[in-house]
Amino acid sequence: MKPLAPSTIAKPFARYSHGVELPAGQRLVFCSGQLGVAPDGTVPEDVRAQADLCFSNIAAILGEAGMTLADIVRINAYVTDRAHMKGYMESRDAHVGSPPPASTLMIVSGFTLPAFKVEIEVVAAASDG
Repeated sequence: MKPLAPSTIAKPFARYSHGVELPAGQRLVFCSGQLGVAPDGTVPEDVRAQADLCFSNIAAILGEAGMTLADIVRINAYVTDRAHMKGYMESRDAHVGSPPPASTLMIVSGFTLPAFKVEIEVVAAASDG
């Protein structure tokens, strides 16, 4: 993945790339949005713990395709409050590779259950061979 960072626009606000370019021959995996729920159905109160679970779930999905979190090229993340941005971003920064993927973070009014504070969806890419 080649990060795209034109000098004619402002630098990213955090650890993400404005854009990424994939070489020919890459295969893609699109992950549905993952919520911070453990396999036993429990949902931690802490947004960082929820985000860590989201990335753990994403890692399992990518593993099915022979990929890892380092193969993420695009993240769309949603939090229910501006106060949750820090915990999400700490988790994101701990789980993604370098260069960092393209990323969008939005504040939304809620998810399917009030206990959920963050949802993360990704696109990953890896060599076809």
